[in-house]
Amino acid sequence: MNYYLWTIGCQMNFADSRRAVEALETMGYREADRPQEADLIVLNTCVVRQSAEDKVTGRLTSLQGLKRRKPEVQIVLMGCFVHEVPSLQQRYPWVDAFALPSDVDTVVDLARDLAAGVPHPAARDTEPPVARETPVSAGVAISYGCDHLCTYCVVRLRRGREVSRPVAEILAEVRELAAQGAKEVTLLGQNVDSYGHDLADAGRRADKGHWRPDLADLLKAVHEVEGLERIRFLTSHPADMTDRLIEAVARLPKVCEHMEVPVQSGDDSVLRRMGRGYSVAQYRDLVSRIRQALRPEREADTAAIPSVGLATDVIVGFPGETQQQFEATYRLLEELRFDMVHVAAYSPRPGTPAERLPDDVPPEEKERRRQAIDDLQERIVGEINAQFQGQTVEVLVEERHRGKWRGRTRTNKLVFFDVDGVDRTGQMARVRIQWTGPWSMQGQIIDVPQLGETDQEDEG
Repeated sequence: MNYYLWTIGCQMNFADSRRAVEALETMGYREADRPQEADLIVLNTCVVRQSAEDKVTGRLTSLQGLKRRKPEVQIVLMGCFVHEVPSLQQRYPWVDAFALPSDVDTVVDLARDLAAGVPHPAARDTEPPVARETPVSAGVAISYGCDHLCTYCVVRLRRGREVSRPVAEILAEVRELAAQGAKEVTLLGQNVDSYGHDLADAGRRADKGHWRPDLADLLKAVHEVEGLERIRFLTSHPADMTDRLIEAVARLPKVCEHMEVPVQSGDDSVLRRMGRGYSVAQYRDLVSRIRQALRPEREADTAAIPSVGLATDVIVGFPGETQQQFEATYRLLEELRFDMVHVAAYSPRPGTPAERLPDDVPPEEKERRRQAIDDLQERIVGEINAQFQGQTVEVLVEERHRGKWRGRTRTNKLVFFDVDGVDRTGQMARVRIQWTGPWSMQGQIIDVPQLGETDQEDEG
């Protein structure tokens, strides 16, 4: 039995797909290169932007003819595209099952029923399934859904209220990944900063009696997992990030100096219409506190090299956004100088409060604003990365890519270096940077320290 799985969207979707793949291959399924070769097709979907939704509908439409030719093929639609299932069943009658976001169990149940319906064992593959390599870096969901009410966002409507996974359950998954060879995990949630607020009393502190674990507690627990070298987390919400969490990042050596903190707009009135729950001044102060807390203590490390990698999200062309309000966003990004800016033009999402607002910024103006920020960010990150020229950085090697090894620094800088006849996958490599660009850097390997060693003086 073969499966074909297509995933689009956030890292949460990719983490859900990884879990689905592990379950399918445990049952003996093998991955097909094309949907035409599969017995089971799974589409894990996203609708956070109109462009993503368009890609999903295109994929769905492309499968209609395949289902007509091979009616025995089972098609599962999963993820944030799934809502109002009776309506979806009418629109896409060739889809056999609909699974809500992160509902991997529905996929597994259908796969089990499909496998059980094979008439004779000889019809199945008789060779053992090909062992799938565990990725060097893997995402682990720690919560699902979101309790914020951002007016433009469809996530709350599709994924529901926030539900945190118990610490023990998360640790079991992380330990299993580490035992299989993963060196880095990224803890995922629509809003990881509020992790644990919905959990029942899960333990006792000597000084405070019963307590509910928060993300700082979870980071400390995951930090103790043997074999794990790095920990990341995303996505954060500025209104929920605490000094306790920032201090935990600074204190725990395995937790990378890398945060994604979406700002969305640099104008207070736009932020209020978005329902974000913070002001530009509060956001600016948060960035300052993060950078101050993660600044290296030793004087030798206080050179121009950034001590923390900060990424953010921006929406341009939100209803009512004036040219002056856009320019405020532009100036804020110019001032704060992020390592990465994910910029998107606003598109109305069905059922959201913002859908009722006039979409009054013309498409061509949205694109002009989006391109202006892209151009600004290309210049800024090019200047940031240029500071790494001649520096030695620690790179966790993830894979071979177009004849080079590919990996990332603790601050999430993408680094390439030449293949040298040694399998570097999963190793910590010290790489001296010889070329920098806005989106990646290239260098030469110096040596490979033992796992757990770090080059604190040269780390970027």
